[in-house]
Amino acid sequence: MTETEWKKAISNKLVGKTIKDVSFMPHDDAEEWGWYKRPIMINLSDGHQLIISQDDEGNDGGSVFTSYEDLPVIPTLCPSLHRREE
Repeated sequence: MTETEWKKAISNKLVGKTIKDVSFMPHDDAEEWGWYKRPIMINLSDGHQLIISQDDEGNDGGSVFTSYEDLPVIPTLCPSLHRREE
């Protein structure tokens, strides 16, 4: 697909939706996917989710860079470091 085709396909799915909830991927899901890093999961108003990956192949969870001065990066959580906090 061309850049224009990708933009249209993505816009058709996302424009007008609202974010209903944000959570980190559950430990069990990360383990099932073979991921060490647990990314945020963005739950949309239409029931779909955006799950952040480090690459197009889904090799691990990824961080999100933002334009917020007080939150420039939304990090991933590593299960071995953060499991005890839940």
